[in-house]
Amino acid sequence: MTPTTTAPALERVRPRHDRDTTARRLLASAAKTSYDPQKDIDWSKPLEAGLFGMSAQWSTLYATPLWDELTPEQRIRLTELEFCSISGVGIWFEMILMQMILRDVYDQDPATPHVQFALTEIADECRHSAMFARTAEKFGARSYQPTGLDHQLGRLFKTLATGPSLYASILVAEEVLDIFQREVIDDEQVQPLTRAVSRIHVVEEARHMRFARDEIARRAEAMGRAERARQRLVLGVVANIIIHNLVQPEVYAEVGLDPDVAERVARANEHHTAKLRGAAENLTSFLTDCGLVGGPSARLWRRARLV
Repeated sequence: MTPTTTAPALERVRPRHDRDTTARRLLASAAKTSYDPQKDIDWSKPLEAGLFGMSAQWSTLYATPLWDELTPEQRIRLTELEFCSISGVGIWFEMILMQMILRDVYDQDPATPHVQFALTEIADECRHSAMFARTAEKFGARSYQPTGLDHQLGRLFKTLATGPSLYASILVAEEVLDIFQREVIDDEQVQPLTRAVSRIHVVEEARHMRFARDEIARRAEAMGRAERARQRLVLGVVANIIIHNLVQPEVYAEVGLDPDVAERVARANEHHTAKLRGAAENLTSFLTDCGLVGGPSARLWRRARLV
């Protein structure tokens, strides 16, 4: 039998306010603290020699023999390209989530604070996508994105996603990267550009995560057994696609590595797996309390290395 969400668990995640009260608070926060990356980042400043593109401990190859074989220059370039890949996949997913949110509020009253914050979030995501693209340009890299089946599945998901998984999928991408970027901000061995980009993203995404958590909790309460099973399956698949695509194989080739070998090493890297699981700990606890992780779908979360 599929376990159901317990009453105490629901109490932990049940929204304390109506959705418009939450939206008003988030709108006030956005009015007080929002950024324009085109103006608030000094794009003319040159990159500093000898600094990583992101925290080295977050490299998919860190703490492996393959990492030890890389020259200092290769390690730096790898972290630059990995950050650009993560950012490029972020652009891809932000395009998906913007369309999902617009579709979700399409029939709602735009005069409500809830819809107004949804539009504010979309405006934030537009600026973030442009910021990530410009970061890749500064590093002399392209914005890597998923291709093939995963790209087409993203097109399908943005068109058909409903219920809690619509916002839960957003949370999977945002919460894992939030922990990653908080470490980047505090790492003095990382380029100031990357730290500035991460700081803007962390501040503004905090509002988006609060908005998503609120919507997930509201919608999860209305799930029946069959719908819960469907939502769990969809979300487990989405989590795998997001995590699998964060670092594209071309990154490894561009630093002189065999991409097939590097991918196998990265997948087996216990250090990186521990970083992912640690970053996802609060996320998976919340989703479990909402009834969105459990039963057969738990295997998908283990496969994604998030539990």
